[in-house]
Amino acid sequence: MNELTSRRIVANGIELYITEQGEGPLVLFCHGFPESGYSWRRQLPALAAAGCHAVAPDMRGYGRSDRPPEIEAYSLTQLVGDMVGLVDALGETRAVIVGHDWGAPVAWHAALMRPDIFHAVVGLSVPYRPRSRLPPTSLFFKNDKALYYQLYFQEPGVAEAELDADIGKSLRTILTARFNGDRALGLGMVPHGGGFLDAMTAPNALPDWLTPDDLARFTADYTPHGFRGGLNWYRNIDRNWRDTAPFAGAKIAVPALYLAGDRDIVVQTFGIEKTLALLADWVPHLRDAVIYQGCGHWTQQERAAEVNEALIKFLGGL
Repeated sequence: MNELTSRRIVANGIELYITEQGEGPLVLFCHGFPESGYSWRRQLPALAAAGCHAVAPDMRGYGRSDRPPEIEAYSLTQLVGDMVGLVDALGETRAVIVGHDWGAPVAWHAALMRPDIFHAVVGLSVPYRPRSRLPPTSLFFKNDKALYYQLYFQEPGVAEAELDADIGKSLRTILTARFNGDRALGLGMVPHGGGFLDAMTAPNALPDWLTPDDLARFTADYTPHGFRGGLNWYRNIDRNWRDTAPFAGAKIAVPALYLAGDRDIVVQTFGIEKTLALLADWVPHLRDAVIYQGCGHWTQQERAAEVNEALIKFLGGL
């Protein structure tokens, strides 16, 4: 199975569309928002060549995978359950799990909750963070001018109306632009009366890592159903906080790797030094933390060769 293939597979009571390549130890790749399994297009062949069975699903609510209608169907426990079910459906008992953006919390919590299955974890962009003292949405910043974008995403239908109006334009803007609106509002802030895209301006030319064909593929993944499935992940933030109460104070107990760019809004929001210091405390078996200079949020797409090298080195040391 050295060629790239795709299929739908039942896991955790739903069907997931997966792309896979290679034979050997199982490595699962969890994408974030607004992406699909296609975001790992440059990792699958590299990991297959290194002797792994590399599998990238369209996560629940995305692409060609199932999209349950209930908002609560997109909770973190369900998302981790999808990955547990996928390992079983693939006929395996153990896997390394890799996640970027929203896929990173899925990967971190899969390793936290089921270290018997997920014996190593890699997080890209979003580090593991301990459970907060209060519900997350109560901590997100807002003022009389703007509110944090994850608060803007909470009301069903609002962000959908904005992003679904021109799916190709929305994806191009989110994937290529940086927050560059009113800096006084802060990174990731949405002005009252405006939208998520208002604080961003896409460059005239696509970056080297995103071709017109790549953008067309992402657009095709979103065109049939829009952004609702992915946005529902954000609408479970407080539910996730409640559901993970039994794991308060718990640390990641398996070998781990963290990869991010210094221009990533996630890293910039919290600061590299603080991010890495907290990560070392809560992930005691962290093998390495690599910060790519000049790299933005889309780590595995922007720095594919370097990410592949880091992944293969990490896997070789397990």
